[in-house]
Amino acid sequence: MTKKIILTGDRPTGKLHIGHYVGSLKNRVELQNSGDYETFIMIADMQALTDNARDPEKIRHSLIQVALDYLAVGIDPQKSTILVQSQIPALPELTQHYSNLVTVSRLNRNPTVKNEIRQKKFGQSVPVGFAMYPISQAADITAFKATTVPVGDDQEPMLEQTREIVRIFNSVYNDDILVEPEGYFPPKGMGRIPGLDGNAKMSKSLGNAIYLADDEDTIQKKVMSMYTDPNHIHVEDPGQVEGNTVFTYLDIFDSDKPKVQELKDQYSHGGLGDVKIKRYLNDVLQAELKPIRERRQRYAEDEQGVYQILKKGSERANEVANQTLKEVRDAIGINYFD
Repeated sequence: MTKKIILTGDRPTGKLHIGHYVGSLKNRVELQNSGDYETFIMIADMQALTDNARDPEKIRHSLIQVALDYLAVGIDPQKSTILVQSQIPALPELTQHYSNLVTVSRLNRNPTVKNEIRQKKFGQSVPVGFAMYPISQAADITAFKATTVPVGDDQEPMLEQTREIVRIFNSVYNDDILVEPEGYFPPKGMGRIPGLDGNAKMSKSLGNAIYLADDEDTIQKKVMSMYTDPNHIHVEDPGQVEGNTVFTYLDIFDSDKPKVQELKDQYSHGGLGDVKIKRYLNDVLQAELKPIRERRQRYAEDEQGVYQILKKGSERANEVANQTLKEVRDAIGINYFD
């Protein structure tokens, strides 16, 4: 039976944090190790440049950091192809071909793009490359003939636009060479986790994240500063469990569910202080993150070796993408000299 093909990845705009780990990285490792998929994991530096073009050093520095985070959590270059988007020349050409089949009004209706434009406060100064990134993403997915794309609910419109492009291309050129991908949604409980400050989003820009690269002392300081119940002033006071960031983290990271329930009951009835539950959470997180941090440190000692992994993965990805591009050019009829 032919393996399904996964394409997934991240924009290199900083080190990855535990939100990435819970929301996608942990699941990628499981899918990789299942043996059911051929896996391509892309560091999407070209996409990151669409809104960081005036700060390319940020992207260049972050690229190696993201690669280290991948290797640290268990992404295995023997099982997964780790590639760098800018090193695959077929991708921008595929983007160009697909852009001729998509209207500006259709791009403007993409709810994911509209939401991100609002979040980034572009106003009327939206870079063309950013507005076009659903087309670029379609090129990424179809270049590797991905059958499966792990996505969050907010990314489903992007995937639907890829499917539209596939259908239009195959119809216009009477050649079913492109593959319609399906979304793979993470299992329940693997969604977004809140920031340390209780904000619904954990992000670098908000300064409310625990990074996979953080050392033991940094993690402890961040945990001890976490948002809990602002009305839980004295130990004997009943505390609010719902919306309490510490308990949200315990639900995600602590496998001892009876123990977590016991702490919740004690906290909600009164008699359990915030410092005690934070110390308990710190122990849980340290146990989870220590082996990841140690693997990361080992890889960081051989940075050139990491670049070689990326180079080798990009070379492998080029072979696949170039074959797809040849088929696309053949279908359009512009391989004039073959």
